[in-house]
Order: sequence, then C-alpha cells, then structure tokens
Amino acid sequence: MRIASRIADVRADQWDACAIGDSGLAEPPNPFVTHAFLKALEESGSATRETGWLPQHLLYEDDQGSLLGCMPCYLKGNSQGEYVFDHGWAEAYMRAGGDYYPKLQAAVPFSPVPGPRLLVRNSDSRLERQALLLEAGRTLTNRLGVSSLHITFMTRDEWRLAGELGYLQRTDQQFHWHNDGYRSFDDFLSALASRKRKAIKRERRAALSDDIEIEWLTGSDLTEAHWDAFFAFYMDTGARKWGRPYLTRTAFSLLTETMADRLLLVMAKRGTDYIAGALNVIGADTLYGRYWGALESHDFLHFEVCYYQAIDYAIAHGLARVEAGAQGGHKLARGYVPTETYSAHYIADPRLRAPVADYLQRERLAVAEENALLAAESPYRNDTAKRT
Repeated sequence: MRIASRIADVRADQWDACAIGDSGLAEPPNPFVTHAFLKALEESGSATRETGWLPQHLLYEDDQGSLLGCMPCYLKGNSQGEYVFDHGWAEAYMRAGGDYYPKLQAAVPFSPVPGPRLLVRNSDSRLERQALLLEAGRTLTNRLGVSSLHITFMTRDEWRLAGELGYLQRTDQQFHWHNDGYRSFDDFLSALASRKRKAIKRERRAALSDDIEIEWLTGSDLTEAHWDAFFAFYMDTGARKWGRPYLTRTAFSLLTETMADRLLLVMAKRGTDYIAGALNVIGADTLYGRYWGALESHDFLHFEVCYYQAIDYAIAHGLARVEAGAQGGHKLARGYVPTETYSAHYIADPRLRAPVADYLQRERLAVAEENALLAAESPYRNDTAKRT
C-alpha cells in the first residue's frame, strides 16, 4: 500500500482498470471515479489543499508496481462539499476537547453520486482486495493520528463489507428515476396517476412559455462560449445557496478536454441568449444530474431543465435511470422515487465511536421508515417504478 498526493502521479490506464472492475466494459461505467474526472478537479484548483481537499489516494500495488486496487481519498480540514453531514459529530467531539479535523474522506469531491469507492481490478480476489483497502484505510487513519475516515456514497455491497469489518454504517436518501422501457416521455406519463400526469404537462407548458427553447449539447458541440454562459449560472446559484461555488471555471474546460462525450449540457435560451442550464454526466446506464443555474426566474424552468429534460434524454438514449442529485422530496411527484444511499465510517476514538454508533442505528431506522412512507406515495398508477 502507498499514498499518492496527486492523482496525476498514478497511471490513468491502471486507475481506470480498477474503476472498470467486473463491469466487463471498455471504460468505467461510473464517470465520477475515472482518472480524468478526479484529475480535472485537482488540476483546476477545485479539489486541493487550499480548498480543504488534500489528495491522499490509497493505492494497492503488486511487487511489480501494477495497481490492483485504489480508493480516492482526501485529508480534510472541514466538512464542506460532502453531502453526508457530520457537523454535529464534529461539534460534539470538539466540545469534549477532541480534534475532529483533519479527517480522511473517501469520496468524489462535491459530488453526491453513488458509486464504487473500493476500486479493484476484476479477479477472483475482488472481495479480498476490497477488504484490504478497508483495512488499509483504517490503518492510515491511525497512523496519521486523525479522528476518522468517512467513505461516502459507496455501493451497497461495499457498505455491507465495511460493516462486516467493523465500520459504522449510515444510510441516507436520494430520488432516482427508473426507465421501465419507456418509448417516449408520453409513454412515461401514461404510467402515472392522472392527477400527476396532468400536473407535469402543465408544468412543462409553463416552463417553456415566453419563447424559451431547450438545447442539448455534448461532445464536440460543447464550446468555451457555452461554458462561459453556464459558469455565470453556476456562480449565481452557488453564491446564493452555499456562499462559494466549489468548481473553478477551469474545471469545466478540463472536463471537456478529456471526457466531452460523457458530458450533457442542457441549456435554456430565449432567442440567442442563454438564461439557464444544467450539467449532466453520462454513465454507462445512468444519467447523473449535477449542477444547475439560472439568471432569470421562470415558473417550473428548474424542473424542466433538470428533471424532465433528463428523463427525455434517458429515454432517447436507452439509459436505465436518472440520478438527480441530493435531497428533494419534490422530485417524487415528478417520477423520481426514494432510493437509499450508503456510507461507512471509522471513528478512531471509542469515546466518540459509541455515541455515533447509537445515533446511526436510530437514523437507519428513520431513513427506512421514511423511504417506505414515500414509496407508498408513488405517483405511478401500477407502481411500476417503485424501487428502493
């Protein structure tokens, strides 16, 4: 095991071979754990020591230096940009005289996107290698003398393995849309209860009134002018919601250089002027909604650009689901159903570990109960997309 303080110091082909795992695909199915995506965050100045994300990527190599497994990991001096909230734990520990920061975070910065975190090459030793990464993460936490390691938005199988190895388990909730083989947006609407179907039609008409049009931009169609327009939306919305947007303007250019075909920019315009937009990332079978922004306020335009256009694109391109980001019970009425997300936590100090474990046990029950209640409110006539 060793640590890489820059992902640029790791060979891209070896990292991505681990990210491909046992998918059988030619490239990683989840674009957020690719070498290109993580490198763009680091080299753009978005995820760096200065922004509170010091790379400490955990690498598992054989005797010849070939990468067998890896875990994207960062040393953090705050809890910003994570979307699995531990501020209460930090405050309690610091009131008791402990130092919660720095801590280790195994995650994709600024991206509440479920996916693999224990990246290993496909082999018969897959589970063994994942377990070694978990053990190494715990060892690294102790050797650095930091308070904790948090592995967030991991897969359910990884979460189960982490629990078996003594990590504390946490669940949360997102809303995802599932493609039940729909041939068109109207076909999707036909699966909804009449009242929900009529409401969505009304929202879409209102959103595109005032001569507003929608463009899909991906691959070679993406230009710096498009990113300039989108970044203005991103900065305006980000500044109002959380004070300082996480990504730099350079990040979008770097992402276009290396993975333009996996980016989808949905832009709303009136005439030749762009007024709003949403960035999506295209996975092997999933469309991931990420950032939204607007310079004008229009009824339901957010829903149209972020949710309905994403569904349209997924249907048109045969994608299995749309993941529209963190939180948002309002997504349920628009066809997005509650889905559990998973994280695992190693707390080094047993005086903090015990109360956190008690809290998480009660929180898991509450999340499961809320998911069940929300699933019962499914907008679908025959509950064809009620999945958790």
